[in-house]
Amino acid sequence: MADTPRQGPSPAAPDTAPATARRPVPVRWVLLGVLLALLLSMLDGLIVGTAMPTVVKDLGGLDRMSWVVTGYTLATACSTPVWGKLGDLFDRKRVFLLSVALFLATSVACGLAPSMNALIAFRVVQGLGAGGMGAGAFALIGALVPPRERGRYQGLTAAVMAVGQLGGPLVGGFVTGHLGWRWAFYVNVPVGLVCLAWCGLLLHLPARERQGAVRIDWAGIVLLSGAISAFVMAATWAGSTYAWASWQVIGLGVLAVALLVGFIATERRVADPLMPPRVYTGHRNFPLSAVLLTVTGMALFGATLYLPLYQQVVQGASASHSGLLLLPMMIATLVATTVAGKVMSATGRYKLFPVVGAASMIAGMGLLSAAGTDTPHSFTTVSMIFLGIGSGFAMQMSNTIAQNSVETRDLGAASAATNLFRTLGGSLGLAIFASLFTSSVQGGPAKGPVYAEHVAHATHLIFLVGACVGVAAFLAALAIEEVPLRGKEPAKPVAESGRGATETA
Repeated sequence: MADTPRQGPSPAAPDTAPATARRPVPVRWVLLGVLLALLLSMLDGLIVGTAMPTVVKDLGGLDRMSWVVTGYTLATACSTPVWGKLGDLFDRKRVFLLSVALFLATSVACGLAPSMNALIAFRVVQGLGAGGMGAGAFALIGALVPPRERGRYQGLTAAVMAVGQLGGPLVGGFVTGHLGWRWAFYVNVPVGLVCLAWCGLLLHLPARERQGAVRIDWAGIVLLSGAISAFVMAATWAGSTYAWASWQVIGLGVLAVALLVGFIATERRVADPLMPPRVYTGHRNFPLSAVLLTVTGMALFGATLYLPLYQQVVQGASASHSGLLLLPMMIATLVATTVAGKVMSATGRYKLFPVVGAASMIAGMGLLSAAGTDTPHSFTTVSMIFLGIGSGFAMQMSNTIAQNSVETRDLGAASAATNLFRTLGGSLGLAIFASLFTSSVQGGPAKGPVYAEHVAHATHLIFLVGACVGVAAFLAALAIEEVPLRGKEPAKPVAESGRGATETA
């Protein structure tokens, strides 16, 4: 959908226009409100991570600190497909606004938490809201902008995500240091209220007709939530709390597979499945995009977590500016996303970008795996630029390819699924990389030249594994079929009371 100038009523027939007709709002302005929710969810995770040492100092509960993050991640992952399906079944805008309101209410509750247990409980509910914000935002982008024109706005999405990645640690450090850890949660409120007001006033979607009664797939929700929970817990505990070969981790893995098999069997027989099988079997591009997103999410988790650590410990960078250490990668992501988007919108061609992106990601990971204790900053910077190009070409384009491969009625489920694959890829990557890092540094000193050597060896292993896994993304990108991108669909009258305008972007 293109940004169209506002059109007034025809001068030849000024009395024939409906009194309630609205002038179309440029889609770019509407998207800014939707993207505020994405920014909010990204900032929250990074701000809270920065504030956790102060939280433990105030509330205690060091042994339960990890659950502040794990509980939130579990709730987000489990609720993402549910929110996506609710958006398909009901009014997408209202479901999205409900998730934002839930996130804001629990942000206030987290800030008021009197104990670590209360904070964990509130964070779980906050994660439910975050799942709806992520799934809803990508589904709304898909509803507002058809894939053929998505490239014009990819730079905007990438810019918001880059601001979230870079701004989170900086804002977290400033807020915690000057206002206290509780403001790490309260800071969500003003941004969230702007998002609610903005989307409430400007976001208008075409009317959707639904045949038959609404049926909720409760069995699918329970089975998929159980499978995701078992997987995330196994990924979280493996290599840290328990060994990879421990019965706890193996048991959780077996349970996740069993529940997933039960979920697939259930989805094939229910009338209105949580994740319709046609989403995955309708076109090969969707599962291939899922592989791309999973692997890319895994690689980016490793880069954003262990690159700053390597630069601080081995290269002597300042910890106070750790958020800025990833700036070359973020700038490269933004530039690559913008270039790919403009080319895709102008030509309709897109397969080249995930192929080049996966290859660039492998190159970046391979270069970083060669970094040692005497590697200069310029080498690390070049490696991060390759990683950024890979992220910009592969991850952003994969969302568009996935949404273009499904029917409009399944847009919410597809958007939620892509978000889920990215999250699960990050969880798996975090588990594998944490295990590699722990095995490399354990038993040695916590500082000094020997520790720097251990950290350099750990990052070597982490990025070497990342490069090897990236081959799967490259093969998936090669197998993608370049089908025509959907264009703008004819506008339909909006069926809500008191609104006679048509949806125009």
